[in-house]
Amino acid sequence: MSRGRSDGSQKKRVVAYACGVAIFIGFLYVYQGSIFGSQNVSSSALEYGSKSLKRLGVSYLGTDDASDSKQEDSSPRIGLGDGEDDIVPKSFPVCDDSHSELIPCLDRHLIYQLRLKLDLSLMEHYERHCPPPERRFNCLIPPPAGYKIPIKWPQSRDEVWKANIPHTHLAHEKSDQNWMIVKGEKIVFPGGGTHFHKGADKYIASIANMLNFSQNILNNEGRLRTVLDVGCGVASFGAYLLSSDIIAMSLAPNDVHQNQIQFALERGIPAYLGVLGTKRLPYPSRSFELAHCSRCRINWLQRDGILLLELDRLLRPGGYFAYSSPEAYAQDEEDRRIWREMSALVGRMCWRIAAKRDQTVIWQKPLTNECYMEREPGTRPPLCQSDDDPDAIWGVNMEACITPYSDHDNKAGGSGLAPWPMRLTTPPPRLADFGYSNEKFEKDTELWQGRVENYWNLVGPKMSPKMVRNVMDMKANMGSFAAALRGKDVWVMNVVPRDGPNTLKLIYDRGLIGSIHDWCEAYSTYPRTYDLLHAWSVFSDIDKRGCSPVDLLIEMDRLLRPTGFIFIRDKQAVIDFVKKYLTALHWEEVATADAGSDSDQDANEVILVVQKKLWLTSESFRNTE
Repeated sequence: MSRGRSDGSQKKRVVAYACGVAIFIGFLYVYQGSIFGSQNVSSSALEYGSKSLKRLGVSYLGTDDASDSKQEDSSPRIGLGDGEDDIVPKSFPVCDDSHSELIPCLDRHLIYQLRLKLDLSLMEHYERHCPPPERRFNCLIPPPAGYKIPIKWPQSRDEVWKANIPHTHLAHEKSDQNWMIVKGEKIVFPGGGTHFHKGADKYIASIANMLNFSQNILNNEGRLRTVLDVGCGVASFGAYLLSSDIIAMSLAPNDVHQNQIQFALERGIPAYLGVLGTKRLPYPSRSFELAHCSRCRINWLQRDGILLLELDRLLRPGGYFAYSSPEAYAQDEEDRRIWREMSALVGRMCWRIAAKRDQTVIWQKPLTNECYMEREPGTRPPLCQSDDDPDAIWGVNMEACITPYSDHDNKAGGSGLAPWPMRLTTPPPRLADFGYSNEKFEKDTELWQGRVENYWNLVGPKMSPKMVRNVMDMKANMGSFAAALRGKDVWVMNVVPRDGPNTLKLIYDRGLIGSIHDWCEAYSTYPRTYDLLHAWSVFSDIDKRGCSPVDLLIEMDRLLRPTGFIFIRDKQAVIDFVKKYLTALHWEEVATADAGSDSDQDANEVILVVQKKLWLTSESFRNTE
């Protein structure tokens, strides 16, 4: 009897314990479902349980506990055989709606969470700080509520859907400067700016007039092609330069005017999130014919003029810096003080005033080293050390020194570039820096011309002429992919991976633009900012380095606009790997083709073309209705 009672109570305890465990597991399931499934994600996102999450090698929630997120061998690798360890999720979780504009390496919340000690006075908090693997939000970024397919270029230059960038504070804050105006469901851009309320087109013509360029056209008969617009606002200056065959890299940080670069890219204008802080900008030396700053709120005198010296590094021989600011007019004592000190600084840098009118001054950089050599010993800023590489730019600190020209460039007395558009196909002078021959350059240009024609034939009617405006070449080499697109109404961000040959200076010499990047990290741009991505052997490259190809797929999805296209050109194993994830990413295969006919060297390459579907969260549907 007593034993029986003991057995019965033990069974009750076991049953109660089992029920408790079941309730706890059920609570966890509901809790996880509320996080991952609240945005209308199919339950199949968690169908494989914790194992599928660990296989991605990252934490979806970005929690402080990284114990389950060790990278050891947790991320799927390209080329592994199928099996239990090769489980692929049927869908990825969707990030919370609050992350619809997530820029992983420029995330203010991450800076706070990691308690990074940054010098705010040096703008370090606007520079790149990427999350460690265990903190990455490897979920799909949802579009904002009511998202619509973007308005097509060239109409998009002047108007965008308000729902796509639901931020109107700039319209109110800059209402007296004609940056942007809210009109019903659209945001309209009249072409104004902080210093050119009457329109960027008139302002651009006035700069050309100040420089005595023919017919007040700033491209100066093709000799001025690439421009850096610092503190660009919503990039109307760059937008109106395009009609003059000038391409500007519009640059601004994710600061108090948070969405200015997002507006620029939504409009179809070349732009990049960056800041003049402590690191060199991701562009090689002698990249731009003109730098521009219109009331860009930069203290150019700080730290021995280090920010002006960064512009000096980027300007070509004889390049211009157009500076529109009250200091140029010198209305009060503080303005006069700044003007005197800036004038003294640029004088020691050997810049001369090319023109000055009203509140705009245009300085010009020297063509040769002659002025540098004639300065008094000990003059500051000094010349950079001979072992300083002015083209080393990924994570490299800026230096408060002048970059002199090489002996070759000094003798040439200029860049030696052909005028645009001839410079696009003319072998660049800096080819010799890589030991490349003119013949190699010309063959590369011809090769990619044929490849691009093949790409468009593969896509066929699936891609109408107006569907593509913002293009990114993720491994640009010499820029021949972009050169082959010249006849189409697009612009290309040519990305040169940091671990390969630094050919970005060849790209700028061709009159194109681009940046350097590490594809093991997220790119510095907002979600949904490119219509087409071209990935030539990018997956093979990062796989060799042990970086996660799944992370790269999710990053590409973040960059790509809904209905946008991706051209992947890589080994068969890469194509097979990517195809496993098409359903999870909501991508649709458009075409697959053998690339062997293009070139003998590409005998093992395959082309995959995919298109991103438009999908909306439950919140988006509610707002759309």
